Amino acid sequence: MGEVTVNTEWLSDCSGCHVAIVDLHEKILSVLEAVRIQRCPVLTDIKDYPPATVGLVSGAIRNEHDRQAALEMRKACDLVIAWGSCAVFGGPAGAGNIHTPDEIAAAVYLENKTTVPAPPPSKMVSPLESQVSPLDSVVEVDLYLPGCPPHPAFVFEALIALVEGRQPEVNGRSVCAKCKRKMEKTGVETLRSHFEGVPDPERCFLSQGYTCLGSVTIDRCLAPCPGNGVPCTGCAGATMQILTEPNRDIRTEIADRMSRLTRIGRDEIVRSLERSAKSHYSYTMATQMIGNKPTFHIRKWIEEEQADFEAGGEA
Repeated sequence: MGEVTVNTEWLSDCSGCHVAIVDLHEKILSVLEAVRIQRCPVLTDIKDYPPATVGLVSGAIRNEHDRQAALEMRKACDLVIAWGSCAVFGGPAGAGNIHTPDEIAAAVYLENKTTVPAPPPSKMVSPLESQVSPLDSVVEVDLYLPGCPPHPAFVFEALIALVEGRQPEVNGRSVCAKCKRKMEKTGVETLRSHFEGVPDPERCFLSQGYTCLGSVTIDRCLAPCPGNGVPCTGCAGATMQILTEPNRDIRTEIADRMSRLTRIGRDEIVRSLERSAKSHYSYTMATQMIGNKPTFHIRKWIEEEQADFEAGGEA
């Protein structure tokens, strides 16, 4: 392959995926020797889309600007990479799919108790689309690189593989594959919130009654959170088993494992995960592989949680 030119684009996301390039540290020198980055919003103020070999697109499709930018990148680039969990799955912005654009505007600008009431954005601001969606809902994607952001090791491997004209080396392992904690049966009888107590640093979080999504999350991070005492929140997106098998679901898979490792009832675990579904499904609910599952009923779970809350208040 001759000179490899790279364009990057930043849609609805937090910029973390662009920062991951800097996190390559000295390895970025190897990348820069092999590629020429010619468009990168975080580095340069370039408005057009020059022809390029590779396009790295981070962020979800959230508004009209995102859609047009994605189309321009697809036209300009030979290969397009969905870069990060927002581009691959829709990311945390996908929680907006539970509400209409009008409801969101009202909550943020008109009914927010912590801010001075303000009018909704003017027509000069790119309007929200009716739904948040992943990049491949708008353009064809050649390579998926999930992660929040993807670990620099995976970014480096993807870029170098494209330079060398080969497929990147990837795996389908879960975060647990890189976690050194021991999964073992315990007598724990109570679910614990992340802020309750100090977890045993040697034992699996599930064995201790803490919700950890490592076993249902694909490894694109090398498990830094469990290794540092923080349960996995699923930021790299669900494993292929969860995504592709209709009856596999994040909450039921976690409940099955935790109930076997502890004395906590499976139904209690499932209900707990449903009450926090916006958090546990936040990175993936915008993708049809999760949002259209027959097991995914987030609006029903939210209504049940609201009913329980109101009943508790009346009591």
